[in-house]
Amino acid sequence: MTLVLIGLVGGIITGLSPCVLPVLPVVLLGGGSAGEDAESARRRPYLVVLGLTLSFAVFTLFGSLLLASLHLPGDAIRWLGLALLVLVGLGLLVPPLGHLLERPFSRFPQRALNTGRGGFLLGIALGAVFVPCAGPVLAAIIVAGATGHIGLRTIGLTLGFAVGTAIPLLAFALAGRAMSQRLGAFRRHQGVFRAVSGVVVIVLAVALTFNLSDLVQRDVPNYAASLGNSLEKGAAAAGGGSGSASLQACQQAVLYGVPGAGLGQCGPAPAFAGIQQWLNTPGGEPVTMASLRGKVVLVDFWAYSCINCQRELPHVEAWAKDYASAGLRVVGVHTPEYAFEHVPSNVAAGVRRLGLTFPVALDNSYDTWNAYDNQSWPADYLIDASGQIRHISIGEGDYTSEEQLIRELLTAAHPGITLPPATNVRDTTPDDPQQTQETYLGDERVQFYSGSTAYTPGQRRFVPPAALPADSFTLAGTWTIGQQSITAGNRADITLAYHASSVYLDVGGSGTLTVSAGGESKVIRVSGAPDIYTVTTQQPASEGTVTIRLSPGLQAYSFTFG
Repeated sequence: MTLVLIGLVGGIITGLSPCVLPVLPVVLLGGGSAGEDAESARRRPYLVVLGLTLSFAVFTLFGSLLLASLHLPGDAIRWLGLALLVLVGLGLLVPPLGHLLERPFSRFPQRALNTGRGGFLLGIALGAVFVPCAGPVLAAIIVAGATGHIGLRTIGLTLGFAVGTAIPLLAFALAGRAMSQRLGAFRRHQGVFRAVSGVVVIVLAVALTFNLSDLVQRDVPNYAASLGNSLEKGAAAAGGGSGSASLQACQQAVLYGVPGAGLGQCGPAPAFAGIQQWLNTPGGEPVTMASLRGKVVLVDFWAYSCINCQRELPHVEAWAKDYASAGLRVVGVHTPEYAFEHVPSNVAAGVRRLGLTFPVALDNSYDTWNAYDNQSWPADYLIDASGQIRHISIGEGDYTSEEQLIRELLTAAHPGITLPPATNVRDTTPDDPQQTQETYLGDERVQFYSGSTAYTPGQRRFVPPAALPADSFTLAGTWTIGQQSITAGNRADITLAYHASSVYLDVGGSGTLTVSAGGESKVIRVSGAPDIYTVTTQQPASEGTVTIRLSPGLQAYSFTFG
């Protein structure tokens, strides 16, 4: 019930946030009666929102499993929803087509759907393409669906979130119905109203196809962020896997931002499960929790191309070296975010580049990630000498406090021990609230693209726009768009408008990056497995524009910032 309530409130906040603005005109007009009888007009708003809620919940939970079983691309449901939106819009413009589209729903129970079936169909289409602001609540649901770990808690969280989002949308749909009924112009020109509704639905489908709705979400201040941030982060921990109640309580305390949280009692540390391979151990032998009993242990979840992890790992490596003689053992759990991070040789190369010497477990199946109910890269779990988790750290920063807790546990395990001086590693955690967000380039997670050329899988020629909005990117030349990356062809350029001190590009292959920024140009050589390359820096952090030409065959995955 707690998860249902968290999902419900989180959904309500999401339904009132700027990310719903692109669909509001369709919900308003869809809730109105377009030439229907009184009974149809009464039911239509409820059917629109019912269809949206059901399809959103089902596709979010089971969409990944369905697509994987049918060997379909990851964005197939989205394209199906967009096609359905266009058909619904055409059905509003051409009534005979609308009646044809509604005919399959005639088999539903007549008392439930004997009128206004087009509203239900419109809701189903909206649910397939409606992706609210991707907070931890939605991320927890999607990860559970993608990995097949769907239980009562995940279903409860999903239903609560879907219903919560539907509540404000239903209010908008009812407002649309009231407008259409009370304004004489709507009653006198119902045919025109229906046609306008159809045009708006088609325009929405086109805007979603070309990701134009991202401009609305980016440029309108997120007035709901401060209200929903703590709630959604807490739900991310509560909606995790199968960890103990005490472990989840500690995760909630961290994610809610409870001040002064020091050493706690978070339950026994789960065993390392489903590990494909071990790095930095003698002969690749596995490390077990039983073999670490009597030691203070730091379990660090990370991914080698995660820039946040790359800023955190020097601190972890320093602790592993400086406190080894005092009884500290560090174990890195590498859980992949991208497909290329599943490849052991790529991870091994990343370990070497980062200079890591502690044991690293390759958790490609997410078994250890799920055992810890983990939700973030990076994340640290500090375990005492008796095998109990005593502290959890999520994300970057606050390294001084974390090191002090390590020292406390070492002293408790070995009273009278003389510890080395505290480490002195520079904290490079960004603290600029205006910093541009991580920008994915692959089709399945792309955001912040600006341009008139369709950003869809396949090879195409891109023409950049005349002006580039802040915190966005555009392409020029020939590119092949893939699910997780884009591959450069002839004269392939990326231009990025950003606010940051440093810009990093995750790129793989063999070739060169020709970087132009601030009137200067430089060439960066790229070779081997995908990795993060620094393309430009400036001090202090400020707005800037950089253009990068990639030699043919290079694959670009994402931009990150510091």
